[in-house]
Amino acid sequence: MTTLKGSCQCGAVQFQIEGDPKWIAHCHCLDCRRATGAAFSTYVGVEKENVKFPAGTPSIYSSSKGVKRSFCSDCGSPIAYQGERWPSEIHFFVGLFERAEDLVPQEQVYESEKLPWLHIVTEAPVA
Repeated sequence: MTTLKGSCQCGAVQFQIEGDPKWIAHCHCLDCRRATGAAFSTYVGVEKENVKFPAGTPSIYSSSKGVKRSFCSDCGSPIAYQGERWPSEIHFFVGLFERAEDLVPQEQVYESEKLPWLHIVTEAPVA
């Protein structure tokens, strides 16, 4: 079984996931861009039941109806996304993982909201 580990920038919030991700995807939606300040966000979707926080507890912000975004209250790093649409999942930002290079995106979502000047060099197909 795969074990994935990661943390926020300062290390106050650490997480561990037992098992493989359900999916890995780039999200181009406006809400995710605003939440991160980035041109797009790359998420690793996992089952909540497989997640442990061995150090720290992320703070939660309800960014819109049915959406919770977690972050480190010490350094401000965004940690994850949770939405009513996927009640059993939590979606972590790929950049937080110890071996992010091993977590290759498989698709792109909300591609219709992608910034027109953005050209991603990847093999991730558009969903």
